[in-house]
Amino acid sequence: MKAALYEGKHSIKLTTQPIPECGPNDVLIKNLRAGICGSDVAVYEHGLASGHKIKLDHPFGHEMISVVAAVGKNVTDFKVGQRVYPYPLLASGDPSNAGSLGGFSEYLLVPNAHLNRELYLVPDSISNRTGALIEPFTVGTHAAYQAHPQPGENAIVYGAGTIGIAAATALRHAGCQKIMLVDLSDYRLSIARQMGFATCNSSETDLEAACTEFFGLAPSLNGQVPAIDITIDAVGAAEIFDRFMAKGPIDSRYVIVGVAKQARQVDLLSLTYSSRAIIGSGGYRPKDVQIVLDIMQHNNDLIEKMVTHEFAWEDLEKGIQTAADPQHALNVQIVYQD
Repeated sequence: MKAALYEGKHSIKLTTQPIPECGPNDVLIKNLRAGICGSDVAVYEHGLASGHKIKLDHPFGHEMISVVAAVGKNVTDFKVGQRVYPYPLLASGDPSNAGSLGGFSEYLLVPNAHLNRELYLVPDSISNRTGALIEPFTVGTHAAYQAHPQPGENAIVYGAGTIGIAAATALRHAGCQKIMLVDLSDYRLSIARQMGFATCNSSETDLEAACTEFFGLAPSLNGQVPAIDITIDAVGAAEIFDRFMAKGPIDSRYVIVGVAKQARQVDLLSLTYSSRAIIGSGGYRPKDVQIVLDIMQHNNDLIEKMVTHEFAWEDLEKGIQTAADPQHALNVQIVYQD
């Protein structure tokens, strides 16, 4: 089988390896498509110092849609030919290998596979292109629901990458009324607009004025501010957090899902008096997968717009290099078969 091994910064080895043998309780899956995650880009561009859980000389890639190729004699939950989504934290049999699951390999053995634990069935109404987005969509959806969105609320999402747009889509699914995506990439913002979202390029437009015009005003401890109930930070930049602390309305919530390594100072008294919340969002939970499958079944054609580039497995490095350019790409996928 084809298998791509991570060899370090700017180094990927394309190999041929034996197809794993299926044990009595195992499921062998064949990957149909694999998405290139920001973590894959980070370890390729910067090496393991980027902090992501990918191992040297190991298969990597964790965003995929697959098909059942073989089942063990004791397996009753799955049949050959069914499309499945492998849950990275559990599908490898070792949670520490989630980032090295093997999306950039042709086959993957899932030990002790159970329905809605290691593997989830993908409904027929979800295309392979959309299905390969399930994993990052669960990350964005978990962030959205960490904010406990209520029908009629307003939300702003910083970062129009895959996770940011996924969060915005989940907020809309939850009933949020006005949603704006903020980014520096006109390319990505144009796709967000195609999906029905308001947008702002904060490098070209006065963000404060744009938010006031779009959301209207609401009270804060510092007077009237844009009426934003929910802030989703899919970037991790210090100024986004600082803006929430200075401009967040009473009862508003800030959810951080972007990678932010820098320490922050928090005015707890202001947070207390304004009844605001700062919430972290890491990864996702099984319930998020079910929400995403529901969202995708009703929005398949819309979500497909997020996939901007497709490459053959042999061109994996070119695919990663393409995904590294936010001005010209959004979601990039490796295609094994459709």
